[in-house]
Amino acid sequence: MTDPIADMLTRIRNAQAVKKTTVLVPYSEIKMEILKALLKHGYIQGIEQVKKKTKNSQSGMDKKFIEIQIKYDKDGQPKISEIKRISKPSKRVYLKSKEIWPFKKGLGIRILSTSKGVLADLEAKKLKMGGEVLLEIW
Repeated sequence: MTDPIADMLTRIRNAQAVKKTTVLVPYSEIKMEILKALLKHGYIQGIEQVKKKTKNSQSGMDKKFIEIQIKYDKDGQPKISEIKRISKPSKRVYLKSKEIWPFKKGLGIRILSTSKGVLADLEAKKLKMGGEVLLEIW
């Protein structure tokens, strides 16, 4: 897999399409930080680190996963309308703090990877920090 973050976003989109309440993604620190930012801003219901045995694990060791609880509104519509990977392994996209403006008229957020960690765009602007734009969500 060349882009594990894009894989995570696709799993979330697919889970929403079939109205699943939870989805499992392989664990990594960057994914966990992104999900914490999404949780903080109300785009997902919850996250939990879990260990599971996989069918093809040779030594019988457990693998770490992140269980994401998808958030739906009262009408059954997913909270996430669109989630899009911006910076890709083939093309990195960076923003300076002066270039950060409200996204989708303030209805969406960009998730940035900064030297202070993974932050939402307006948090990064407050800290006067730029960074790599990982994804946009609204």
